[in-house]
Amino acid sequence: MKHFFIWAPFFLLCFSLRGQGTVQDYRRADSCKILYKGKVFNAPDNFAWIKSDHGFWYKNESKGGKEFMLVDVERKVQQKAFDHLRMARALSASLKKSVPAQDLPLQDVEFSKDHKSVKFTIDSARVKCLLPSCQCSVENVIRNKTGEGYWGNAFNEGASQPVKSADSLWVAFIKDHNVFMQSRKTKETFQLSYDGSGGNFYSSFITWAPDSKKLVAYKVKPGQTRTLYLIESSPTDQLQPKLQQREYLKPGDELPHRQPQLFLVDEKKHVPISDSLFSHQYALEDVRWNKDSRFFTFEYNERGHQTYRVLKVDAPTGNVSVVIEEKSRTFIDYSSKRFRYDLADGSQTFWASERSGWNHLYRYDVASGKVINPITTGEWVVREVVHVDEATHQVIFKASGLDKDQDPYFTHYCVVNFDGTGFRRLTTSNANHIGFFSDDYTYFVDHYSRVDLPPASQVIITATGKPLMEIQKADIQPLLNTGWRMPEVFSAKARDGQTDVWGIIIRPSQFDENKKYPVIEMVYAGPHSFYVPKSFTERYTGLYALAELGFIVVQVDGMGTSWRSKAFHDVCWKNLKDAGFADRIGWIKALGQKYRYVDTERVGIFGTSAGGQTAAGAVIFHPEFYKAAVASCGCHDNRLDKMWWNEQWMGYPIGPQYAECSNIVNAPKLGGKLLLIVGELDDNVDPASTYQFANALIKAGKDFELITVPGMGHSSGGEFGERKRRDFFVRALLNREPPSWEMAYPAK
Repeated sequence: MKHFFIWAPFFLLCFSLRGQGTVQDYRRADSCKILYKGKVFNAPDNFAWIKSDHGFWYKNESKGGKEFMLVDVERKVQQKAFDHLRMARALSASLKKSVPAQDLPLQDVEFSKDHKSVKFTIDSARVKCLLPSCQCSVENVIRNKTGEGYWGNAFNEGASQPVKSADSLWVAFIKDHNVFMQSRKTKETFQLSYDGSGGNFYSSFITWAPDSKKLVAYKVKPGQTRTLYLIESSPTDQLQPKLQQREYLKPGDELPHRQPQLFLVDEKKHVPISDSLFSHQYALEDVRWNKDSRFFTFEYNERGHQTYRVLKVDAPTGNVSVVIEEKSRTFIDYSSKRFRYDLADGSQTFWASERSGWNHLYRYDVASGKVINPITTGEWVVREVVHVDEATHQVIFKASGLDKDQDPYFTHYCVVNFDGTGFRRLTTSNANHIGFFSDDYTYFVDHYSRVDLPPASQVIITATGKPLMEIQKADIQPLLNTGWRMPEVFSAKARDGQTDVWGIIIRPSQFDENKKYPVIEMVYAGPHSFYVPKSFTERYTGLYALAELGFIVVQVDGMGTSWRSKAFHDVCWKNLKDAGFADRIGWIKALGQKYRYVDTERVGIFGTSAGGQTAAGAVIFHPEFYKAAVASCGCHDNRLDKMWWNEQWMGYPIGPQYAECSNIVNAPKLGGKLLLIVGELDDNVDPASTYQFANALIKAGKDFELITVPGMGHSSGGEFGERKRRDFFVRALLNREPPSWEMAYPAK
């Protein structure tokens, strides 16, 4: 009897693991991507207003197939935009191919104002169809669009063509690194600058004043060039590997120095402008002349992102003064929260700032550089300005954190007067609201949902905030019939014991509360936003599939992420290794206290990119809690990654904080199981980051797994990576050998 009690916990553990990580679980997991697809009906999530009309169209997935719907708001009528069968027949005849009526593949749809015709793209043809007859004709054939330039390419200062003056009498251009102008009437040419050279040249991006008597051109001292090299091991067009290369600046690299210079046309005079207020540049951009040509403004982002200025240059003197100066002891979130709107007469400008500790709008007097008044205030944040109405002196905007009894990330729409009075809500229900406004802002479609509330949509009158008509309510019963389980929203206290952190819980479809389930956290703590979904979606199939193997899968937004208070966000500054771990761990422990089936002794984590850095950091800096991690394409040392993202959060100049947060430097601290995945052609995060991390782990005598995916760029590893990730967690957290892939993923 004594021996029974010794072995009883072991038998109970084995019994609790039955049905977790089995062949049946794998097959059920793999079926999620098909099983859940197309099971949500009447849940359109995009609404396109017709130009200069109080009507809009949307695409609806009904049980009968895809429907294009047309709504007349004034008449409160919605109906099918056309006879879908007739349209299918017409297109089949025109294109000489079968086009299904239940799934019309129409892109870039554009209805006429009178609703009597519609244009759209199908295949490579731009087609116009008369309604209701569906008489269609091909207007033109669209050539293949050239790919967008690589994000890391340096700005090409010489890419602009000659620039015409506002009155079209002159054209300005660059020749021999200097500024010239030419009369378009007489062809007489004048040289305006004489100080340009190859090492300090004038940019061809020239900005004329509205009066055509002045112009601004940048003088540019080039910065550093850095090249990222990638080896494509398995090209499709040849046997031998290829060497690829990209422009790729990294933290600490030297940047160009730009200095705007003023030129007076009538006098053919160059007016130098002092750079004393913008000498230490990260970026200099957005030259804007005011309407009467008395001055122009531009924006200066200081290297390190702790000072940001809007500067004004008077014409013709060239004197520089500050209109707006933003300073922070940590960082200014220019990449996510920058907003500026200049009134048409140039007298005032609206500006977004976190100076109060919350992101709000301020009204400035341009002449004095003084704040006239805050436009919004309170312990909540302005997320987006939708419209500034100069006629009514009102601002329509999107905000979050307005309701203490709601998820603080839910977005709502509001209106406020320029002077800060007259604040009113346009949406209030306990849901995440996404608005689609008519082009005169008289109406908007309010699409609202939560992860645990199916979506619905309605038209709201902007002037009153009152609903006018219902558009759709989702039918998710077919999805529920598959066994799909709705996520649970859960909140717990952050490390400070006061602030709530929010996340979601995903359980397997065959959940049994009598079992014990390890926890797997999907992480992305990149400080530029938050990442736990707030709107309803069944498309998170990767997480649902992972849960099907016998796990509780969670996501949490801890401190250091964005769109809460400035103090909440500042936790990340020069401290990316923090990644909100204290809050995440506390949240998971609170979850375990609430639900006995949550096993907080077996916790895994995975993520990609910045999430890959964080996932690996979990088993380096917190191995007492996280037992296993999968890190894909991680930036494991922020000195190896792209400049703009890393200097924004880790600061400039490069200091000891970079090494302190480095997974590579701290590799000897690895205390959990680790799988690294990297694409050999990742041009977002330098693959060397993963390779150097692996090298450091090898030198430290640490056991880990490494997968390099040939031909793959920045990703989680594709289907191969997904399968390896599942197997890794089944071994590490369920202590079970996964089934062979031939059994788990039978050929279809």
